[in-house]
Amino acid sequence: MTAYEHEGATGRPGGRDRRGDPGADAGYDAVVLAGGAARRLGGQDKPGVRVGGRTLLDRVLAACADATRTVVVAGPRPTARPVEWAREDPPGGGPVAALDAGLRHTTAPYVLVLSADLPFLEEKTVRRLLDTLRSAGPPEPALLSGASHPTPTGPGVRAEDPGVRIDGVLLVDPEGRDQPLVAVYRADALRRELGVLAAAHGSLTGLPLRRLVAALDLARIAEPVASFDCDTWGDIAAARARIREHGHVLDEWISAVKDELGIDLDVDTGALLDLARDAAHGVARPAAPLTTFLVGYAAARAGGGPEAVAEAARKAAALALRWADEDTTEAAPDTASPGGPATSATGPDAG
Repeated sequence: MTAYEHEGATGRPGGRDRRGDPGADAGYDAVVLAGGAARRLGGQDKPGVRVGGRTLLDRVLAACADATRTVVVAGPRPTARPVEWAREDPPGGGPVAALDAGLRHTTAPYVLVLSADLPFLEEKTVRRLLDTLRSAGPPEPALLSGASHPTPTGPGVRAEDPGVRIDGVLLVDPEGRDQPLVAVYRADALRRELGVLAAAHGSLTGLPLRRLVAALDLARIAEPVASFDCDTWGDIAAARARIREHGHVLDEWISAVKDELGIDLDVDTGALLDLARDAAHGVARPAAPLTTFLVGYAAARAGGGPEAVAEAARKAAALALRWADEDTTEAAPDTASPGGPATSATGPDAG
């Protein structure tokens, strides 16, 4: 593999000097490393193993669905979301070579780097990583020594000294070990250090990832669930068991259905569940699934989107409550309807 060319030298979009600082709202690209031999799984295609009805790779892709560009470094395969494919040369060259291959397809100032075996990574963790990096200040060369200077800034966060422009933010596992493949980096910092490694070794093939991250100034966030990865069949069994627990199974099922149907829509599931409960209790049990189906159909007719779902659910929920009220109040003449029966407060016909 040839030495890495910096963005500034190639003129590719997104290149910027180390002293530059992308805006706080700058987008990000994602590079997902989905190769590897998976020896502890007996050579099984680990990214294709299913957890909760979805492949591990699709679960990771869902967590970075809002990336400007998503590059998967592996042989092409079907995925629930569109991606770009890249491959290190030669294949099987290790994580540094794979990252280099994926990075060449990116242009955004921030790059999210993920392994393809993270069953519990969610968008909120990706946002937290990005927000932490985006909020870092401009560089102070005197403090950028190649090692972190951690100071606590919030629960589970070790960020650099105030004013230091860090190169990236990564998760740590429950034992405090760095997880550089669950991290977001400044693209210019990655390109700089990949170029240094390529020049020093002549090739990136076979280099351990720690050689790369040791040269970067990093902040760390502790999220033990999001950092859980599946290296063994025991890990996969644990992941499958966890998503079937009462507190997780419904969200997992909804996410799986949305992926399966190609629906990228976040709605208030609590409101829909309340509607289903009211329809089941106030009308009849089969009314729950039928009502939620009709709400979805009405929302689609109204143009779709979370607002359309919320409005249809509101109307249906109000109807279910009115329906139930008729069974819990004494029968009385309907005075709200024009032409309804006349009311009489007392006694026989006064006429």
